[in-house]
Amino acid sequence: MNANCYDNRELSWLKFNQRVLEEARDEANPLCERLSFLSIFQSNLDEFFMVRCGSLYDQMCEDPHFRENKTNMTCKEQLTAIYARVRELLRDKDDAYSDLRAELSMQGVDIVDFHTITTEEAAWLEAYFKAEIEPLLSPQIIGKKQPFPFLQNKNIYAVVVLEKKGTEKLGLVPCSSGVFPKIVSLPTGKNRFILSEELILHFAPEIFSRHTIKSKSLIRIIRNADIEPDERMEEECDYREAMEQLIRDRKKLCPIKLEFSRLMDTAVIHSLCNYLNLTEEQVFYSEAPLNLSVLSVVRDMLRHNKCLFYQRRVPQKPAWRDISKRMIEQVEEQDRFLAFPYESIRPFLTLLNEAGRDPQVVSIKMTLYRVASNSKIVEALIEAAENGKDVVVLVELRARFDEENNIEWSRRLEDAGCRIIYGLDNLKVHSKLCLITKKVGTEISYITQVGTGNYNEKTSAIYTDYSLMTANHDIGLEANRVFHALCLGQTVEHTEHLLVAPKCLQNKLADMIDEQTELAKSGMPAYIGIKINSLTDKYLIEKLIAASQAGVKIEMIVRGISCLIAGVPELTENISVRSIVGRFLEHTRIYIFGAHENCKVYIASADWMTRNTRRRVEVAAPIYDADIKHRILDMFDVMMTDNVKARVQQPDGTYTRELAQEPLINSQEYFYEQAYEALEKAEAEEETADADSNSTKN
Repeated sequence: MNANCYDNRELSWLKFNQRVLEEARDEANPLCERLSFLSIFQSNLDEFFMVRCGSLYDQMCEDPHFRENKTNMTCKEQLTAIYARVRELLRDKDDAYSDLRAELSMQGVDIVDFHTITTEEAAWLEAYFKAEIEPLLSPQIIGKKQPFPFLQNKNIYAVVVLEKKGTEKLGLVPCSSGVFPKIVSLPTGKNRFILSEELILHFAPEIFSRHTIKSKSLIRIIRNADIEPDERMEEECDYREAMEQLIRDRKKLCPIKLEFSRLMDTAVIHSLCNYLNLTEEQVFYSEAPLNLSVLSVVRDMLRHNKCLFYQRRVPQKPAWRDISKRMIEQVEEQDRFLAFPYESIRPFLTLLNEAGRDPQVVSIKMTLYRVASNSKIVEALIEAAENGKDVVVLVELRARFDEENNIEWSRRLEDAGCRIIYGLDNLKVHSKLCLITKKVGTEISYITQVGTGNYNEKTSAIYTDYSLMTANHDIGLEANRVFHALCLGQTVEHTEHLLVAPKCLQNKLADMIDEQTELAKSGMPAYIGIKINSLTDKYLIEKLIAASQAGVKIEMIVRGISCLIAGVPELTENISVRSIVGRFLEHTRIYIFGAHENCKVYIASADWMTRNTRRRVEVAAPIYDADIKHRILDMFDVMMTDNVKARVQQPDGTYTRELAQEPLINSQEYFYEQAYEALEKAEAEEETADADSNSTKN
């Protein structure tokens, strides 16, 4: 194994979250957007601890000698490295928050504390606390009769060290109740407020009036959320009920991290660690608020000031869309393509609605992983079922943190008459696949949609994703085989057009890498272009290293984790890896094999992670339409020249911004401008054609 070519998965992810934090500190971004990036940094880190650190902790307990297969680190070594790096990131987060707080004050928004308020404000807050908050609190003193309570995941608590007659005890006050607001606005200023947990902490002496307060702080715990449903489900149990039980159990899993906001005595931290079964290595100090989701409230206060936000952008109608024609007809004429968020998801919604009402459509089949809370897509499926169509929906109940939403939608779909299936044992269904089947006389035809992102109207406006709609009969036949296998609890064994994990994706990708490797060895032009969210699949990484050594030029755009380190002499020197972190979440997956116009191009739901290539049902679709292929290749080239939001991986595994030179290219803004210009051009051409037609008639 070429150890110099590999980065640890978890540490690579922390580098990605560092890039998110850099956006919060980038003064080129509008102030309120920087607030969003800071909040995203924290929510990302919370989920990282809940899932990845939780998994490592469990694995460490089961097998302390287990080593991961790229950097040969044990779980303990990985956790120790993670904790050290996170402490550095939290210091940067605190600095970012301090800077943003100062800039907010310049905009007339003040997040105050009891060191920065007036005497008049202090008196008002005391009266407000006694009247509005104190009656709603449920304080507790820890003792023999009142054991340490269960602390809810991500909730904030005030913890105080109490002394009475020489005896010390801990007091706890929950601060995340939904019955009082997160912030308290002061009467002396329109946008002047204090966080409710700070108010509660300040008045701890009033709450515990019979004790002396020796020290106090705010704390917040993160619980392990890594729980595998397949290990817990017996065949005879109801799958939906088992998933509901899993969600309840997840809320009770062990703490994995403790955060506190005031410096506390070591003995107090030790005591809390004993209660929570944590080591002091898992305790982190933060000067910024423990819950930065409150920054969304701050953003709302400044909505009137448009210069503090990104320029408003609206997903556009694609230039090819002719509203005088049915979508079904347009897809049957030619393959159609949507690039989100630059183009609207509406054409696909229209296609789905038309299919549900078309007398020639006999069935609609779809995989659902994450959907919007008020999903128009699900509504279209329900209407289709009510119209008598055979609607088959695979609802993946194991989509992490979306389980409850998916359980509710599965019930509604089932009640409407849809046939619901829940996927395969030990295999999540992550594909984005929709199949519309038509029957005219004895002839059967298909419209297939394959996407890189979820069927979710909300994320289609903030994630970059691709959607292909095609009437290609061969692709339709293979999509039908995928659904047939899913309905039988099986996987597809062989494909000619689609790449379908777990059995027909990794091996086919490896074959196409090998093809380019052999071309390079023969002195022929060879090229691989890949855009994915994460790269961890060791088998594919080894194939890429071999291709690089053979002379294949490999360009990769990897938003998040990259366990492959590019640019290492004699190993990966022909590989470049860049990450784009900007206004929209980069989510498209593109696979390109070949150096010329006859190259193979795919869009896919799968990242190059072993969980995607071997342990999920994923689908990649070939792009056969020349115009669509050309457009995707152009978009890839633009992203490779992004010198505003791209960071380039260095041979030591770090990421640096390229030295920006004119012209400045922000690929996301460039694509939005393209979408606006393409629609304007199409509308102008349509107006000219209408005018010519009217002139001819006259």
